[in-house]
Parts: sequence; C-alpha cells; structure tokens
Amino acid sequence: MKQRICVIESNRQLTPLVYEMDLYMTKGQPILPGQFVNVKLEGLYLRRPISVCNYENGTLTLVYKTVGKGTEAMSRMKSGETLDVLFGLGSGYHTERAGREPVLIGGGVGVPPLYMLARQLKEQGRSVHVILGFNTEAEVFYEKEFRALGADVCITTADGSCGRKGFVTDALAGPYSYFYACGPMPMLKAVYRSCACDGEFSLEERMGCGFGACMGCSVQTASGNKRVCKDGPVFRKGDLLWDD
Repeated sequence: MKQRICVIESNRQLTPLVYEMDLYMTKGQPILPGQFVNVKLEGLYLRRPISVCNYENGTLTLVYKTVGKGTEAMSRMKSGETLDVLFGLGSGYHTERAGREPVLIGGGVGVPPLYMLARQLKEQGRSVHVILGFNTEAEVFYEKEFRALGADVCITTADGSCGRKGFVTDALAGPYSYFYACGPMPMLKAVYRSCACDGEFSLEERMGCGFGACMGCSVQTASGNKRVCKDGPVFRKGDLLWDD
C-alpha cells in the first residue's frame, strides 16, 4: 500500500450517473488489474474505495458511479485539483490462468476493472471475449473502448434497448478457457452457476479501512472467513461457497 497526491487531468461524464476521472501518477508504480484505490475526500471521514479501470503511461483512470456524498463530490472536481490516493490495494486478477480464449463478464460498475485486464490479455496474445450487462441503453459505457483493444464485445440490456435483450448469462455461448467477472452479487452468482470453466470473481463489499484492519468486509470461503479488501477482492471460483 502506497499513498500519493495525484493531480486530476480530466473528469468527464459517461452516463447520467457514471464518470471517468484521469489522474496523473508517477510512472513505474505497480498496479494490477482488479486492484482498487482508496480516495480521501474533504469533509468525509472514511476513504472511498474505487476499482482501477486502467493505469498506463503515468495516468490512473477511475470510472465511478455517483451513489453518495463521496462520489458526488468527486463528480464536481475539476482538472488541476488534487486527490489523496492510497493505491496497490487488494489482490488482482491472475492473467497467467487465462488460457487461449478467456471471457470477461461485467455488470454495471463492475465493468471498469475489466478494461485493464482486457488490455493486458490482448497484449499477451489472447483471444478476448467481453460481455457487458446493463439495465438499459442509457447506462451503457466503455463499449467502444473495449472494441478499440481488439476484444470481441457483446452488450446485453435487460430491456433490450441496446445489444442483446437479457442478462450476461444469456450471452455465455462458450466454450471459454477461463472467465473473469465483476458486478452485482446476483449477476456473479448467476455466472457461477452458468460457467462450466474455472474463473475468478471480483467481489463488491462495503469497506471501512480498505486494507484489512477492521474485518468489516469479511466473506465466508472454503478456507474460512476472508477480507474482501485484503484477501480479495478477487477470489477463485472454487473458493466461494455459492452452490446452494
């Protein structure tokens, strides 16, 4: 875990509730796809955990949804302002397990951490499939960005207003060599039941400290209680007890 004061390069709105913020960070800092940062905001006691969308050429990209005072404050910040960021938090996805044709499955604000993963998998020569699920067309974001990486992209919407009507599991044609998933818990459990191959889930839990001290984000696994912020947020399929 390291701390940096980062300068905001840009902060733009992607959908009515989702924003993309680029921050300048010194090059050479190790950040893995699937890790998150903890952002300190003026007047708020607890830091806000936000998944890393991308880190490249000294620019850290965060894509976040405005759901409370913290993220609403972030959405109003301008270029040139600074943020106090703790980074290198949590475990990342394991790209060495991907195999030849991995599938990346994201729902809503679970989409951003899959972007950096897709970029690295493409750089490794993998054939990457991406399935992104949203409720409606107005919520869709980052489709063009994933396509620009050379990934095969499928969009699903619950109301059928964009892409394929239905849920991400309706688009799981396969077969795939491995899967990586991030999104709301009902989606993750549906993927758990639907995917025949092995894979990894990034879990979302409320966090207090963000680095394993408070035990407030514990989940039960095959090897006992684990902290999402420290032992996760990425867990392998076989570690999760979702069979019932």
